[in-house]
Amino acid sequence: MEDLWPEPSPATAALLRSICERLLAEADTIAEALAEPTVVAQAHGNAALLADASLLAEDRELNRADIVHWLTSNIQHPGQRVDPYVGPRSAAYIADLVSRGIAPDYVAGWRAALAIAWRRWLEVCVASCADPEILVEVLDVSAHSLVQYALDSVAVLREVSLAASMGNADAQALAMIQLIVGGAPMTQDLAEERLSYRMARRHVALILWTDSPDQDGALDEAVAALRTASHPGTLLVARASAASRWVWLSGPEAPDLHHAEKAVLGATGIRAALGRPGEGLEGFRSSHQDALAAHVMLMRLQSDRRFTAYADVELIDSLTKDRAGAQRFVTKTLGSLATADETLREALLTYVQCGFNTTRAAARLYLHRNTVERRVSRANELSVVTVEDNPTHVAAALLVLELAPGLAALSD
Repeated sequence: MEDLWPEPSPATAALLRSICERLLAEADTIAEALAEPTVVAQAHGNAALLADASLLAEDRELNRADIVHWLTSNIQHPGQRVDPYVGPRSAAYIADLVSRGIAPDYVAGWRAALAIAWRRWLEVCVASCADPEILVEVLDVSAHSLVQYALDSVAVLREVSLAASMGNADAQALAMIQLIVGGAPMTQDLAEERLSYRMARRHVALILWTDSPDQDGALDEAVAALRTASHPGTLLVARASAASRWVWLSGPEAPDLHHAEKAVLGATGIRAALGRPGEGLEGFRSSHQDALAAHVMLMRLQSDRRFTAYADVELIDSLTKDRAGAQRFVTKTLGSLATADETLREALLTYVQCGFNTTRAAARLYLHRNTVERRVSRANELSVVTVEDNPTHVAAALLVLELAPGLAALSD
């Protein structure tokens, strides 16, 4: 690509290369700082983008790819114009957005990204250069390069989006699903006609996803297993993204989820979140919203649980909307117990869940009653708040750790 500004002097080029090498080691940290502000700016109020954890994770990964691409290019050719790169993964992500009817505001996203990245760039430049003339040239050249990279990237993203919008066979069905789950006025007959799926029954929504987009074959394997175990016409599947599928199971009664759990656990690397059963069009919508909430919570807590029902974790979702606050709650409630032997926490939680009945807890844990008593006693000694003083807080904190064991280790 043509250069639109003069090449930097040798001294400036050397400093640019040095700064980029330093910041390359910070790529993950910078990408994390950009994640929320850029996606909020891009979403421009579009709840469908903000509510889908798979899309948010992919957006974060592509932010990191952009950072690495620009820094690497400037290490190789300091100060020159950087040609945007939209690889297969980026193209697949954009195609997923298009099929869902999501049109990100790329300009707003890049504006938010530049504001944060430029501040960090300034800090490192000023700390790395004592010569005012070279510093001015570094800032001048890098400003040109960053802004031009943003402009070129926005143009390419729009071209790829336009190309992806041509001939998408699944777009109509996905658009209808988006309208339903978004709460748009809709008759049951119209929804059934467009989706070829009966609404006048009980529904359970699942979100299947993988942390590796190249495992879409395993996603298809899990969906096929669900189809095999379901009666004809009782399964609806939508390709939400390269790394996720939206699924609805239905029947006259609440669907039996045993085969769903078996299908998920039998597919390598696949995870699932499911909503509570619901009736009719509203149940179709509310169950999916539950599954979305569970998915976002699991990603937020970096939990590795593979099959999660929202009904089992709704309290934890409420407690952990703020990750830092959840960490403080766990630490202030459990103290040393938060990082003690897991068997102590398991015994105490089971004891509470069994209504403070040691015999029942022992039976559930397959332990001797005396063993349970010793573990509960030791757990109480370690905990800041004892189970007798506030069983609700203790049980809630233990449930948070059961879902996200690493949370306590990250606390101060």
